[in-house]
Amino acid sequence: MEGPMPAPTPIPTEQLQFALPPVHESLADERRHRKERLAGALRLFGRFGYEDGVSGHITARDPEFTDCFWVNPFGMPFKHITVSDLILVDGEGQVLEGRYHVNQAAITVHAQVHAARPDAVAVAHCHSLRGRALSALGELLEPITQEACAFYEDHALYDAATGVSVDEAEGRRIATALGPHKAMILRNHGLLTVGDSVDAAAWWFIAMERCCQVQLEARAAGRPVLIGHKDAMAMRDQLGADLVAWINYQPLWQDISRGEPDLLS
Repeated sequence: MEGPMPAPTPIPTEQLQFALPPVHESLADERRHRKERLAGALRLFGRFGYEDGVSGHITARDPEFTDCFWVNPFGMPFKHITVSDLILVDGEGQVLEGRYHVNQAAITVHAQVHAARPDAVAVAHCHSLRGRALSALGELLEPITQEACAFYEDHALYDAATGVSVDEAEGRRIATALGPHKAMILRNHGLLTVGDSVDAAAWWFIAMERCCQVQLEARAAGRPVLIGHKDAMAMRDQLGADLVAWINYQPLWQDISRGEPDLLS
Protein backbone atom coordinates (compact mmCIF):
# COMPACT_ATOMS: atom_id res chain seq x y z
CA MET A 1 0.00 0.00 0.00
CA GLU A 2 1.39 3.37 -1.04
CA GLY A 3 2.01 6.04 1.55
CA PRO A 4 0.63 9.60 1.45
CA MET A 5 1.75 11.84 -1.40
CA PRO A 6 4.33 14.48 -0.42
CA ALA A 7 3.05 18.00 0.03
CA PRO A 8 3.55 20.33 -2.95
CA THR A 9 6.76 22.32 -2.88
CA PRO A 10 6.17 26.02 -2.12
CA ILE A 11 6.70 28.31 -5.10
CA PRO A 12 9.57 30.75 -4.49
CA THR A 13 8.29 34.22 -3.66
CA GLU A 14 10.31 35.80 -6.47
CA GLN A 15 8.36 33.73 -8.99
CA LEU A 16 4.98 35.08 -7.88
CA GLN A 17 3.43 38.01 -9.70
CA PHE A 18 2.86 41.29 -7.86
CA ALA A 19 2.11 44.50 -9.71
CA LEU A 20 4.03 47.67 -8.88
CA PRO A 21 3.91 51.09 -10.57
CA PRO A 22 5.58 50.84 -13.98
CA VAL A 23 8.86 52.47 -14.92
CA HIS A 24 8.59 54.23 -18.28
CA GLU A 25 11.25 54.27 -20.95
CA SER A 26 10.21 57.60 -22.43
CA LEU A 27 8.13 60.68 -21.68
CA ALA A 28 5.77 59.65 -24.48
CA ASP A 29 5.17 56.28 -22.79
CA GLU A 30 4.57 57.97 -19.44
CA ARG A 31 2.18 60.47 -21.01
CA ARG A 32 0.21 57.69 -22.66
CA HIS A 33 0.07 55.77 -19.38
CA ARG A 34 -1.23 58.76 -17.43
CA LYS A 35 -3.87 59.49 -20.07
CA GLU A 36 -5.07 55.89 -20.07
CA ARG A 37 -5.35 55.86 -16.28
CA LEU A 38 -7.10 59.23 -16.35
CA ALA A 39 -9.73 58.03 -18.83
CA GLY A 40 -10.22 54.89 -16.75
CA ALA A 41 -10.58 56.83 -13.49
CA LEU A 42 -13.16 59.14 -15.04
CA ARG A 43 -15.20 56.17 -16.22
CA LEU A 44 -15.06 54.64 -12.75
CA PHE A 45 -16.19 57.92 -11.20
CA GLY A 46 -19.10 57.92 -13.63
CA ARG A 47 -19.93 54.34 -12.72
CA PHE A 48 -19.89 55.21 -9.01
CA GLY A 49 -22.21 58.18 -9.48
CA TYR A 50 -19.75 60.94 -8.61
CA GLU A 51 -20.71 62.97 -11.66
CA ASP A 52 -23.21 65.79 -11.13
CA GLY A 53 -24.13 67.61 -14.31
CA VAL A 54 -20.98 69.27 -15.63
CA SER A 55 -19.33 69.39 -12.20
CA GLY A 56 -16.30 67.29 -11.37
CA HIS A 57 -12.89 66.76 -12.88
CA ILE A 58 -9.68 64.81 -12.54
CA THR A 59 -6.40 66.28 -13.76
CA ALA A 60 -3.08 64.58 -14.51
CA ARG A 61 0.14 66.56 -14.81
CA ASP A 62 1.95 66.14 -18.13
CA PRO A 63 5.32 64.43 -17.51
CA GLU A 64 7.18 66.71 -19.93
CA PHE A 65 5.33 70.03 -19.70
CA THR A 66 4.94 69.91 -15.94
CA ASP A 67 3.00 73.18 -15.63
CA CYS A 68 0.30 71.75 -17.91
CA PHE A 69 -2.19 68.99 -17.26
CA TRP A 70 -4.64 66.64 -18.94
CA VAL A 71 -8.29 66.90 -17.97
CA ASN A 72 -11.73 65.72 -19.00
CA PRO A 73 -13.57 67.85 -21.59
CA PHE A 74 -16.28 70.20 -20.39
CA GLY A 75 -19.74 68.67 -20.59
CA MET A 76 -18.73 65.17 -21.71
CA PRO A 77 -20.19 62.26 -19.68
CA PHE A 78 -17.54 60.52 -17.59
CA LYS A 79 -18.76 57.11 -18.72
CA HIS A 80 -18.03 57.86 -22.39
CA ILE A 81 -14.58 59.44 -22.12
CA THR A 82 -11.71 57.93 -24.10
CA VAL A 83 -8.02 58.74 -24.13
CA SER A 84 -8.41 60.70 -27.37
CA ASP A 85 -11.11 62.90 -25.78
CA LEU A 86 -8.79 64.26 -23.08
CA ILE A 87 -7.54 67.81 -23.43
CA LEU A 88 -4.23 69.39 -22.42
CA VAL A 89 -4.43 72.80 -20.76
CA ASP A 90 -1.99 75.23 -19.21
CA GLY A 91 -2.34 77.01 -15.89
CA GLU A 92 -4.17 79.88 -17.55
CA GLY A 93 -6.90 77.63 -18.87
CA GLN A 94 -5.82 77.70 -22.50
CA VAL A 95 -6.40 74.48 -24.40
CA LEU A 96 -3.11 73.32 -25.91
CA GLU A 97 -4.24 70.01 -27.34
CA GLY A 98 -7.69 68.55 -27.96
CA ARG A 99 -11.02 69.39 -29.55
CA TYR A 100 -13.15 70.56 -26.60
CA HIS A 101 -13.58 73.37 -24.10
CA VAL A 102 -12.33 73.07 -20.54
CA ASN A 103 -14.32 73.64 -17.35
CA GLN A 104 -12.86 76.87 -15.97
CA ALA A 105 -13.59 75.73 -12.40
CA ALA A 106 -11.18 72.85 -13.01
CA ILE A 107 -8.47 75.30 -13.99
CA THR A 108 -9.02 77.69 -11.09
CA VAL A 109 -8.56 75.12 -8.35
CA HIS A 110 -6.57 72.34 -9.96
CA ALA A 111 -3.93 74.62 -11.48
CA GLN A 112 -3.26 76.18 -8.09
CA VAL A 113 -3.07 72.79 -6.37
CA HIS A 114 -0.70 71.46 -9.04
CA ALA A 115 1.45 74.58 -8.71
CA ALA A 116 1.59 74.35 -4.91
CA ARG A 117 2.17 70.59 -4.90
CA PRO A 118 4.85 69.57 -7.42
CA ASP A 119 4.64 66.06 -5.94
CA ALA A 120 1.00 65.75 -7.00
CA VAL A 121 0.70 64.06 -10.38
CA ALA A 122 -3.10 64.01 -10.17
CA VAL A 123 -5.90 65.94 -8.49
CA ALA A 124 -9.49 64.68 -8.20
CA HIS A 125 -12.54 66.72 -7.24
CA CYS A 126 -16.19 65.79 -7.64
CA HIS A 127 -19.50 66.60 -5.99
CA SER A 128 -20.14 63.07 -4.76
CA LEU A 129 -23.22 62.49 -2.62
CA ARG A 130 -21.73 61.40 0.72
CA GLY A 131 -18.79 63.75 0.38
CA ARG A 132 -21.17 66.66 -0.01
CA ALA A 133 -23.27 65.44 2.91
CA LEU A 134 -20.30 65.29 5.28
CA SER A 135 -18.93 68.57 3.95
CA ALA A 136 -22.21 70.22 4.93
CA LEU A 137 -21.38 69.37 8.56
CA GLY A 138 -18.06 71.21 8.26
CA GLU A 139 -16.03 68.51 9.95
CA LEU A 140 -13.27 66.02 9.25
CA LEU A 141 -13.33 62.26 8.98
CA GLU A 142 -13.22 60.54 12.33
CA PRO A 143 -10.91 57.54 12.97
CA ILE A 144 -13.67 54.95 13.26
CA THR A 145 -12.39 52.35 10.77
CA GLN A 146 -8.99 51.33 9.48
CA GLU A 147 -9.88 52.85 6.10
CA ALA A 148 -10.65 56.19 7.75
CA CYS A 149 -7.34 56.00 9.60
CA ALA A 150 -5.54 56.22 6.24
CA PHE A 151 -6.66 59.87 6.33
CA TYR A 152 -5.95 60.42 10.04
CA GLU A 153 -4.24 63.80 10.48
CA ASP A 154 -3.59 63.72 6.73
CA HIS A 155 -6.60 65.58 5.41
CA ALA A 156 -7.74 69.16 5.81
CA LEU A 157 -10.94 71.17 6.02
CA TYR A 158 -11.42 74.25 3.85
CA ASP A 159 -13.73 76.01 6.25
CA ALA A 160 -15.47 78.43 3.90
CA ALA A 161 -18.43 78.13 1.62
CA THR A 162 -17.38 77.83 -2.02
CA GLY A 163 -19.49 78.08 -5.12
CA VAL A 164 -18.28 77.65 -8.69
CA SER A 165 -14.61 78.50 -8.21
CA VAL A 166 -13.45 80.86 -10.93
CA ASP A 167 -11.39 83.14 -8.70
CA GLU A 168 -7.65 82.49 -8.83
CA ALA A 169 -7.20 83.86 -5.31
CA GLU A 170 -9.68 81.35 -3.96
CA GLY A 171 -7.86 78.59 -5.80
CA ARG A 172 -4.68 79.63 -4.00
CA ARG A 173 -6.48 79.65 -0.64
CA ILE A 174 -7.75 76.13 -1.27
CA ALA A 175 -4.25 74.95 -2.23
CA THR A 176 -2.86 76.57 0.93
CA ALA A 177 -5.51 74.90 3.08
CA LEU A 178 -4.66 71.52 1.55
CA GLY A 179 -1.02 71.98 2.52
CA PRO A 180 0.97 68.73 2.46
CA HIS A 181 -2.08 66.49 2.93
CA LYS A 182 -3.51 63.90 0.57
CA ALA A 183 -7.11 65.07 0.79
CA MET A 184 -9.43 67.87 1.78
CA ILE A 185 -13.07 68.43 2.62
CA LEU A 186 -14.39 71.63 1.05
CA ARG A 187 -17.13 72.82 3.39
CA ASN A 188 -20.59 72.74 1.80
CA HIS A 189 -18.96 71.62 -1.44
CA GLY A 190 -17.33 68.18 -1.60
CA LEU A 191 -14.03 66.33 -1.59
CA LEU A 192 -10.63 66.84 -3.19
CA THR A 193 -7.74 64.37 -3.26
CA VAL A 194 -4.21 64.29 -4.68
CA GLY A 195 -1.70 61.55 -5.40
CA ASP A 196 1.66 60.82 -6.97
CA SER A 197 -0.21 58.91 -9.68
CA VAL A 198 -3.68 59.03 -11.20
CA ASP A 199 -4.33 55.69 -9.54
CA ALA A 200 -3.48 57.01 -6.08
CA ALA A 201 -5.53 60.20 -6.39
CA ALA A 202 -8.51 58.26 -7.71
CA TRP A 203 -8.26 55.64 -4.97
CA TRP A 204 -8.07 58.28 -2.23
CA PHE A 205 -11.21 59.91 -3.58
CA ILE A 206 -13.09 56.61 -3.75
CA ALA A 207 -11.88 55.60 -0.29
CA MET A 208 -12.72 59.00 1.19
CA GLU A 209 -16.23 58.97 -0.27
CA ARG A 210 -16.80 55.54 1.29
CA CYS A 211 -15.43 56.74 4.63
CA CYS A 212 -17.88 59.65 4.50
CA GLN A 213 -20.71 57.18 3.97
CA VAL A 214 -19.60 54.97 6.86
CA GLN A 215 -19.28 57.94 9.20
CA LEU A 216 -22.72 59.29 8.32
CA GLU A 217 -24.38 55.88 8.66
CA ALA A 218 -22.57 55.02 11.89
CA ARG A 219 -23.56 58.32 13.45
CA ALA A 220 -27.16 57.86 12.32
CA ALA A 221 -27.23 54.42 13.97
CA GLY A 222 -25.54 55.39 17.25
CA ARG A 223 -22.39 56.79 18.77
CA PRO A 224 -19.26 55.68 16.88
CA VAL A 225 -16.31 54.45 18.94
CA LEU A 226 -13.15 56.31 17.98
CA ILE A 227 -9.84 54.56 17.43
CA GLY A 228 -7.18 55.97 19.74
CA HIS A 229 -4.45 58.31 18.49
CA LYS A 230 -1.60 55.78 18.74
CA ASP A 231 -3.50 53.04 16.91
CA ALA A 232 -4.86 55.47 14.33
CA MET A 233 -1.33 56.69 13.58
CA ALA A 234 -0.08 53.11 13.25
CA MET A 235 -2.89 52.30 10.79
CA ARG A 236 -2.13 55.43 8.79
CA ASP A 237 1.51 54.39 8.56
CA GLN A 238 0.37 51.02 7.20
CA LEU A 239 -2.39 52.20 4.86
CA GLY A 240 -1.84 55.88 4.10
CA ALA A 241 0.95 55.87 1.50
CA ASP A 242 0.35 56.55 -2.18
CA LEU A 243 1.89 53.18 -3.05
CA VAL A 244 -0.76 51.44 -0.94
CA ALA A 245 -3.41 53.50 -2.72
CA TRP A 246 -1.95 52.49 -6.10
CA ILE A 247 -2.05 48.81 -5.13
CA ASN A 248 -5.64 49.06 -3.84
CA TYR A 249 -6.72 50.70 -7.08
CA GLN A 250 -5.43 47.98 -9.42
CA PRO A 251 -8.50 45.68 -9.26
CA LEU A 252 -10.65 48.66 -10.30
CA TRP A 253 -8.30 49.48 -13.16
CA GLN A 254 -8.30 45.87 -14.34
CA ASP A 255 -12.09 45.79 -14.20
CA ILE A 256 -12.66 48.98 -16.18
CA SER A 257 -9.87 48.43 -18.73
CA ARG A 258 -10.89 44.83 -19.46
CA GLY A 259 -14.62 45.47 -19.38
CA GLU A 260 -14.51 48.71 -21.42
CA PRO A 261 -11.38 48.53 -23.60
CA ASP A 262 -12.71 51.26 -25.88
CA LEU A 263 -11.63 53.80 -23.24
CA LEU A 264 -8.07 53.31 -24.55
CA SER A 265 -8.96 54.58 -28.02
